[in-house]
Amino acid sequence: MGTLILFILFSALFALATSTNPTLSEGLSLSSENQEDVLTSPNGVFSAGFYQVGENAKCFAIWFASRPSRIQDRTVVWMANRDQPVNGRKSKLSLLRTGNLILTDAGKFTVWETNTISISSLELVLNDAGNLVLQTLGGESLWESFDFPTDTLLPQQLLTRKTHLVSSRSQTNYSSGFYKLLFDNDNVLCLLYDGAKVSGIYWPKPWVLPSQDGRFAYNSSRIAVLDSFGNFSSSDNFTFLSADYGQLLNRRLTLDYDGNLRLYSWDEEDEMWAVSWQAFQAPCIIHGVCGANGVCNYVPGIGRKCSCLPGYKMINHTDWSQGCEPELDLSYGKNDGFLPLSHLDFYGNDYNNNPDRYTLDGCMKLCLESAKCKAFQYTFDTNHGFSKCYPKIKLMNGHRSPQFKGSFYLRVPKKDLPNLLSNANLAEEIGLNCSSEAPLQLQRKYIKNRENETIKFMLWFVCGLGGLEILGIVLVWCLFLRTPKSPSADKQGYLLAITRFRKFTYSELKTATNGFTEEIGRGAGGIVYKGVLADNRVAAIKQLYEANQGEEVFLAEVNIIGRLNHMNLIEMWGYCAEGKQRLLVTEYMEHGSLANNLSSNTLDWKKRFEIALGTAKGLSYLHEECLEWVLHCDIKPENIFLDSDYQPKVADFGLSKLQSRGESNNPSFSRMRGTRGYMAPEWLFNLSITSKVDVYSYGIVVLEMVTGKEAAKGVHDIESGEQPQHKRLVSWVREKKNRAALTESWHEGIIDPRLKGEYDIRKMETLIAVALQCAKEEKDARPSMREVVEMLLAQENDH
Repeated sequence: MGTLILFILFSALFALATSTNPTLSEGLSLSSENQEDVLTSPNGVFSAGFYQVGENAKCFAIWFASRPSRIQDRTVVWMANRDQPVNGRKSKLSLLRTGNLILTDAGKFTVWETNTISISSLELVLNDAGNLVLQTLGGESLWESFDFPTDTLLPQQLLTRKTHLVSSRSQTNYSSGFYKLLFDNDNVLCLLYDGAKVSGIYWPKPWVLPSQDGRFAYNSSRIAVLDSFGNFSSSDNFTFLSADYGQLLNRRLTLDYDGNLRLYSWDEEDEMWAVSWQAFQAPCIIHGVCGANGVCNYVPGIGRKCSCLPGYKMINHTDWSQGCEPELDLSYGKNDGFLPLSHLDFYGNDYNNNPDRYTLDGCMKLCLESAKCKAFQYTFDTNHGFSKCYPKIKLMNGHRSPQFKGSFYLRVPKKDLPNLLSNANLAEEIGLNCSSEAPLQLQRKYIKNRENETIKFMLWFVCGLGGLEILGIVLVWCLFLRTPKSPSADKQGYLLAITRFRKFTYSELKTATNGFTEEIGRGAGGIVYKGVLADNRVAAIKQLYEANQGEEVFLAEVNIIGRLNHMNLIEMWGYCAEGKQRLLVTEYMEHGSLANNLSSNTLDWKKRFEIALGTAKGLSYLHEECLEWVLHCDIKPENIFLDSDYQPKVADFGLSKLQSRGESNNPSFSRMRGTRGYMAPEWLFNLSITSKVDVYSYGIVVLEMVTGKEAAKGVHDIESGEQPQHKRLVSWVREKKNRAALTESWHEGIIDPRLKGEYDIRKMETLIAVALQCAKEEKDARPSMREVVEMLLAQENDH
């Protein structure tokens, strides 16, 4: 009985000493030695206290208390002393009676303070918004943490002309990094790379005027704010809505250590942060990633990877920001050679003020004339019909880019050129190990106070007894009460975090579609319904047939779609994965599919040509420009939709597959894909599958738009009695064109009669030529979709 009373007494004293409160009164302190010595907001969402940032190193911080209780899982949103951690023992945050809030390192010197003075009584309050406020008892604020953000902006926290966000150095190093979010001198909200030797704005696009990017520079307020529903707005007219806009959630806008600005939403059900918006989908475009003379390459499923240019080596193997240094003797002379490297883009540091109209030899000569020129980029401008020359005095912000149409020429000594040419591939790529920095260490010596050993023993005994009792309760709770979490939860969390759209519940989509009543289409993959979401957006909701597909596989495929972003691709808004239910939520197209419009005679010649061009652009993006190389595998009029302006958007990626560059035979294509009438011969003869299967299907679709005939039904009805039933559309058009090539009237025998002769003959000839070339039996004879776009653009520009 005596032991029980003693235990209760010590427990009460322990609870009193470590109780969590929203306020700290004058004359009191919070200790770095007691993990429970924290302030907690009244709503229980935020906590403030000492946070360990390294071995024997702590910072006073604010974090989300609603995260899991493990210290390593805390999400920190603010730090007082991020660049000067204090000792893990005997350090304190104290509110002095003078009104000053100070942070002392082991009680010896002050590392941080608010510099406030007051004759009134004060208190330090952590409010429900996550704002740490030093205020009078009457509520008058003297100092607020919201006025001094670190790397995170919380809802209702203002970003102003006097404040900015600064990224952390890495995932494990919370000190100030190289990236900043701020208002520049033109009142435009921007992202700045501020490295040790170079700096520059990288968002919005530096080569685009603010007005062209939708920004309004003529403002003087310089203020931006995020709300809890997911709406961000800035005085320069930049706004965005989160993917889960409209829901009241815990949110944070964080400038991450990798230089990307991301909005996170807290998912209570899955206990994780999900990215609901981000500034960059292509992470290698961010400046300073791999340092000087380094090249960034995005690897799907792994992330960014860095490598050095040929002839260069990494300076610091734990820090890519320092870049690479030459291994060769680069005492440049006029007899140097140039090593060509494709798909490499280095932004900035050009010294040629007039880059237009250069031959390749002329560009080389220009670079050789300057001892400062390290390389040059040579690009053909398809819009203007001439080449441009960009000599470089520094090689910064290098990245691989499939859509970069020019070439990069690295200046090297002529004697080293043969050896480099034989090893033209970039050096072995090393992953960005951004957590390689050693933990911060503060070496301190302490003088131990003499303690009463008997009291110390009793305290440890009672605490141990109480600990055993608590452990028993926890074990019972874990064994009998807690619902086990899905073994794939961690992987699901990763997949959800990198998708850009929202997870809907099945009941939400059932309500949106009024019980799945208004069917607007169906195909091999599923049925599409029209619906109205809770935020009044009209959506197309596709209920997939493959209900037996595992959720992990489904989320992986959804992740592929989430990485695609092009004006000629259907925009994905979200998905649902509950039990066996699999649904996709996309934007609704007012004018339906191309197939419906062709049969209803609503498309004039101009619209048909623009649809052909827009579809080609979308496919070119899929094949060559997006972060993943994607084959659609089912291009047909039913999968091309038209918006309110009759602009085409390619849809239905249910049959799409990733294809690695240079992988000629993808073993993942275990079965035939697509729709008969549009399928390339490769499918029928079990040949290797490449992007040329989409090129073939595109050619068939273009022939349908020009002739008005349906390829899937054959052409036996085109000329009664003259063509056998098995004759396909492409053969009919080719023979018709060849037989009448010497006459002026062959177009009339092919063109859709519903156009009533109103069409552009030159554009019609171009479309027919392109379509027939795309639909050739031999896949290597077909053009790429990028070449198709260039051919159509050339015809459009001529008119």
